[in-house]
Amino acid sequence: MKQTRDFLRIPVNRIIALILVDIMSIVIAAFGALYVRFDFSFAGIPPVYIEKFEHVILPNIIITLLFFTLWKLYKSVWRYASANELLNIIFATSCAAVAQTLYCHIFGWNMPRSYYVIYWFILTVLTCGIRFGYRILRLLNSKRDSLFGKEKKVNVMVIGAGAAGNMILKEIESSRDLNLQAKCIIDDQPGCHGKLIRGIPIVGGRDKILDAAQQYGVDEIIFAIPSANVQTRKEILDICKETGCKLRTLPGVYQLINGDVSVSKLKEVEIEDLLGREPIEINTKEVFDYVSGKTVLVTGGGGSIGSELCRQIASHHPKRLIIVDIYENNAYDIQQELLSKHPTLDLQVLIASVRNTNRINTIFEEFRPDIVYHAAAHKHVPLMEVSPNEAIKNNVMGTYKTALAADHYGTERFVLISTDKAVNPTNVMGASKRICEMIIQMMNQRSTTNFVAVRFGNVLGSNGSVIPLFKKQIAEGGPVTVTDPEITRYFMTIPEAVSLVLQAGAYARGGEIFVLNMGKPVKILDLATNLIKLSGYKVGEDIEIKFTGLRPGEKMYEELLMDEEGLKKTANRMIFIGKPLEYDTEIFSEQLEQLILEAQQESKDIRHSIKNIVDTYQYDM
Repeated sequence: MKQTRDFLRIPVNRIIALILVDIMSIVIAAFGALYVRFDFSFAGIPPVYIEKFEHVILPNIIITLLFFTLWKLYKSVWRYASANELLNIIFATSCAAVAQTLYCHIFGWNMPRSYYVIYWFILTVLTCGIRFGYRILRLLNSKRDSLFGKEKKVNVMVIGAGAAGNMILKEIESSRDLNLQAKCIIDDQPGCHGKLIRGIPIVGGRDKILDAAQQYGVDEIIFAIPSANVQTRKEILDICKETGCKLRTLPGVYQLINGDVSVSKLKEVEIEDLLGREPIEINTKEVFDYVSGKTVLVTGGGGSIGSELCRQIASHHPKRLIIVDIYENNAYDIQQELLSKHPTLDLQVLIASVRNTNRINTIFEEFRPDIVYHAAAHKHVPLMEVSPNEAIKNNVMGTYKTALAADHYGTERFVLISTDKAVNPTNVMGASKRICEMIIQMMNQRSTTNFVAVRFGNVLGSNGSVIPLFKKQIAEGGPVTVTDPEITRYFMTIPEAVSLVLQAGAYARGGEIFVLNMGKPVKILDLATNLIKLSGYKVGEDIEIKFTGLRPGEKMYEELLMDEEGLKKTANRMIFIGKPLEYDTEIFSEQLEQLILEAQQESKDIRHSIKNIVDTYQYDM
């Protein structure tokens, strides 16, 4: 397939020109062989051999061109010619020479025996020269442009002297469009230090990165070790970011396996590359088994988590996917994306508020979803501190109404997207999500629907998270604002979090609060510092970091589990089950109705009512 694509890229006029040049080469090789055989003298060539030459040359041209075609000498993209193409040339010219020998003997046009060897040699040299000459000229032009400053090249350091690094170097060498110039290679294998790959020196291991970057004037570093484990990757990238160079890396080892390694496939090094956590794996079969063929509804389907849920659900072949969101722009974006990637997907996108009882009931009555992922929520902590009643109306009331609809219309499974801020909450948003968890546990006792909650920390790149804010601040020249130098948070990528949510949904039996293993907490200051360095700036010189103090309702650190909840393992080491808290559901039900009523009446003392329900809620009186 790749060869076909490459062939299609070759203009027809270039193929014709190559054939005409090959015909000239065949004639020159044939006559040149006679010239060499008879002591480099035209006059010394016997007339009988001149006559034989005239009879043999046309069939020889046809036979040779056929062998050249058979060995794909007109399909190869010679700007990327390698040892494989060289072997093809040798095989093609050898076959052509043997065929000519047989032809001459069969039809009685015998030439001197040495003629055939000389002919083969000259033809091989000419054919190689023509094809590889193109590549050599491109290389010389590139060197000339670099030498005379025609176009300033970007100096590149390649990390990794293996197959991937070699492929990257090959493309840099052969392509004039990349404007890159490899200067040095870094590899931790001592045995290769001091050697050359494609003329580029391997200057040492990771301990030489900083010195080499300065010595060679490196502008960009390419990490080309796709098989490196997470810890090795983090350690090397931690060093690289101190150079102030632009960093790029291969997305994964699968590209090396497929031979799909190129500069175009490189991606910018993102902050998640520096977290140092092993990639999260899920049992896709378990997810597929319970999602496939089911009608799935996602509330808040246009948000960061909701949209990723929709992407992953769509890839598991649901019977129907229903997206519910109040924000039409978000809903439209995910709709267009899914329709493009999954044209056969039965997709319904509906604009609705989870607060609206009639609207939600109408949707459930019409579509009868088998599985519901409830991701609709207000999640911005400082904003909810200013508008606490809105947090209750959207988060608590919205969850309650959607859960009641799921129960009434026979939904099999209801999964609430919760947060670590629900644990010992210090803000209204976190307390509201804790009440949502309690709603789920109460509903599970009263319903045939399996109600569960999944609790996790912050996700990188989600709307309202620190990473997009930091990137915006860096683009504007700073300062980057951090609330406190000691503040920490748990982080996970959006696809990781969502895949675990789907896995937890497969484990649901009813009433569980699933807790995702978020790894080690990360200092926000470290995130800010790393992001500035990854952007090619120096902290304090180019971009400042400003400490602004904790915002209203903000914790210094987050917790994923309450002390009294305990912990139970699942089949996935990244997913745990918290022991449900004991509470009187009848009293809670009355308190819940009262809380919703107060929120609708815009109570100024809503925090007190929240405290009556969530006794771990802490707030300034």
